[in-house]
Amino acid sequence: MRSIVIMAASILVFLLLFMAPTFSNSEEIETLPGFPGKLPFKLQTGYIGVGEFEQVQLFYYFIESERSPENDPLFLWLTGGPGCSALSRLLYEIGPFTINYANSTTGDIPSLELNPYAWTKVANIIFLDQPVGTGFSYSKTWEASISTDTLSAQQTYSFLIQWLLDHPKFLSNPLYITGDSYSGIIIPLIVHKIYDGLESGIEPRLNMKGYVVGNPMTADTYANENNQVIFAYRMGLLSHNLYQSTKESCNGNYNIDEHPQNPACQYDLQRVSKCVEKINKAQILEPICSNENLLLSLDGRSIGEDLPQQWCRENNYLYSITWANNKAVQKALHVREGTITTWDRCNDQISYIYNVQSTVDYHRSFTNKSYRVLIYSGDHDMGIPHIGTEEWIESLKVGVVDEWRPWFVEDQVAGYTKKYSQNEYELTYATVKGAGHTAPEYKPRECLSMLQRWLSYYPL
Repeated sequence: MRSIVIMAASILVFLLLFMAPTFSNSEEIETLPGFPGKLPFKLQTGYIGVGEFEQVQLFYYFIESERSPENDPLFLWLTGGPGCSALSRLLYEIGPFTINYANSTTGDIPSLELNPYAWTKVANIIFLDQPVGTGFSYSKTWEASISTDTLSAQQTYSFLIQWLLDHPKFLSNPLYITGDSYSGIIIPLIVHKIYDGLESGIEPRLNMKGYVVGNPMTADTYANENNQVIFAYRMGLLSHNLYQSTKESCNGNYNIDEHPQNPACQYDLQRVSKCVEKINKAQILEPICSNENLLLSLDGRSIGEDLPQQWCRENNYLYSITWANNKAVQKALHVREGTITTWDRCNDQISYIYNVQSTVDYHRSFTNKSYRVLIYSGDHDMGIPHIGTEEWIESLKVGVVDEWRPWFVEDQVAGYTKKYSQNEYELTYATVKGAGHTAPEYKPRECLSMLQRWLSYYPL
């Protein structure tokens, strides 16, 4: 009998250790290598375990609003890829600090400076490294390193629940699920899970208000490829005659694999490809970077040595690689030693299965809910063209309350906007003039103004 009691007690201990939720290992950070003095904002980093036996450890950066953390909304921010680190968007788009390029030409640690257009001026933001294998997130087993669209959404939802349990003072803040690029696939899945949780009475009760997606991947690949051809024509990259010929020969379907027995279509699509093959899809006005153009950052030389004659945006990203791989930086961020080998801004080696083709139906199902939605697109992004985003938004069949018109920042046209509404559902769509993929990196001032107005229920 005594042995049975001991065995039962052992089993109970096992269950308590491996099946109970793990509380996050979070740390407040007051200084960072490369930043002069104490941080003038509150930064916390940490891990939260999710999945079976919490074999997936998701890393996050949490920055309190610089205005009113008690009252300002809480954003969960997801970066695209899949596999692009949250630090990328934090450093290059909406975070409170960024690279000081002028002072980063020498030395091992790039200099940091404040970002005057940080979204943390008006919101509390959790920047999450997801899915597993992204940034500083890691798995304890090989099996747990494999992710999918649906699994990533489930694990992110689990993360959010646990994070709010660990930070209960933010439970009453208005909650928005936010992100850009490929997170346009993941965000609607998470929003759906949150709504189901609210319907089922799952605790804690999330104060869900809506979601924000920028330059979002939403529709299927074929639709996106078709819209890239139309976008190229509208932007003057294709002649009228070539576009009309291609449209007729391919019957409006511009996926070359769909026309193996159509030589006229094949010929026209090859001509189209020739016209755009040297175009930077992320921002059609900027140069494509070749390997020869890139600075060498991890070979022992300063990242500022031997500047190439032609600037390219990817050079900026190399500073983040040097900074995030520095051991002093990782120690300051409280990264667990030995959990990753090399930090990548975008890890294209993650084990990932794309199992959701389109999320338009999810967006359509939200039109009967009490949600506020902001969707924005850089109008020079050819990778995910704004015309495709406008197309699926129109397919939702929500009434228009503010027709297409320009919006302004400092008396200059910052883009164009249109507003939709149905009962308690409201969707604001905006283009950002001159911006690429993704908009805040190219037009930070305009994007902060857009967000401030939208959060304040002002028209853009």
